[in-house]
Amino acid sequence: MLSDISNAVLFTILGAFLGICLILISSILVPKIINRMTPRIDEERELVRGNRAVAEYYGRVIAAVIIGISIIIAAAIIAGIHGW
Repeated sequence: MLSDISNAVLFTILGAFLGICLILISSILVPKIINRMTPRIDEERELVRGNRAVAEYYGRVIAAVIIGISIIIAAAIIAGIHGW
């Protein structure tokens, strides 16, 4: 029984670490992907200029991607715990 609990804890910690790494990587890559998808708009310059529409769009897209990745990671961790 102790082995099952320790395996679940170990898997949860490993899953959390991998999840944090994936979130950090996606936080770096997603803005770059958006910049490539919108070549005529320089989001960083528009944010500096105070363009609220670009700021809200940019923030919502980034937030949606991070939330989506978090849901996938949480599902993987929960499935792993129940699999033990």
